[in-house]
Amino acid sequence: MAKRYSFEFFPPKTEAGRDKLAATRDELNSLSPDFFSVTYGAGGSTRDNTRGIVLETKAAGIDVAPHLSFGGDEEDAVRALLDQYREAGVRRIVALRGDIPSGMGATRLVYARELVEFIRQHSGDHFELEVAAYPEVHPDAPSYEQDVSYLKDKLDAGANSAITQYFFNADAYFYFLEACEKAGIDKPIYPGIMPITNYANLARFSRNCGAEIPRWLARKLEGYGQDADSIAKFGEEFVTELCHILMEGGAPGIHFYTMNQVQPVKRMLEAVKASHP
Repeated sequence: MAKRYSFEFFPPKTEAGRDKLAATRDELNSLSPDFFSVTYGAGGSTRDNTRGIVLETKAAGIDVAPHLSFGGDEEDAVRALLDQYREAGVRRIVALRGDIPSGMGATRLVYARELVEFIRQHSGDHFELEVAAYPEVHPDAPSYEQDVSYLKDKLDAGANSAITQYFFNADAYFYFLEACEKAGIDKPIYPGIMPITNYANLARFSRNCGAEIPRWLARKLEGYGQDADSIAKFGEEFVTELCHILMEGGAPGIHFYTMNQVQPVKRMLEAVKASHP
C-alpha cells in the first residue's frame, strides 16, 4: 500500500503572510503530497481565514483538508461551511473537538465523535474524515486506556483515519498502535511530525499540548544555548532519523507540521522518500 504524506499549515493573519504561504505551498507541492491541511482556531476564530486558504488551495488544483470544530458555532453555521466545502470539491476534513475561547458563552464542548456523527448525517460519505490521536495521552484524558477508547469511538462513528499529536519518542507511537489494535482499532493512524527549529518555542508548545520532549533531548537542545544554526542542524538530523524509524516500523505515512515553512520539512520528506519509495 502506498505511503501517505501530508503537510499542515495555519492561516496567516496578514496579506503578506498569505502570499508567503502560497509560495510555500507551491514549493512543497512539488513533492506531490497527498494533501495539505489548514488549522482552525479556537471557537472558529480563524474560520474565515481558514476557509479562504482552503478555497484558494483547492482552486489551484491542490487537495486540501480544512480542520473543523464546533467551538462556539451553531449547527447551521457548520452545515453551511460543510456545504461550501463540498461545492468547492473538498473531499477531506480534519474533525476536531477544538476549544471554546473565553467569553464565547457556549455551555459545553462538542466532542470530535459528535462532530464526526454530525458530518456523516449531513454529508454522508462525501468526506474522508481525519481525527486526532494522542500517543502520549491527551492532557484532558482520565487515563491512557480511556484515551484509546475515545479514539475508537471517533473512528467507529465514521472517521476514516487518525493523525497523531507530534512526539519525539518512536516507541510511544508503536506502543500506542499495539494498544489500539488490542482495543479493536483497525484504521490507519498517521504519525504527526514536528520539526525542531526553535527550542524555546517548541518547549512552550509542548507544555501546552502535553507532548513530551525526552529529558536527554531537552538537555541536548538546551546545551546549544542561543546557537540557532546548531539547534536547527541537530533538530533536522534527529527528526529525519525519527521519520526513518517510523517508516521502517510500518507507519502508513507521515503528517508534517510545517509551521508554514518550506525547510526543513522539504529535506526531511525528500530523505524519507529516497529511502522508502
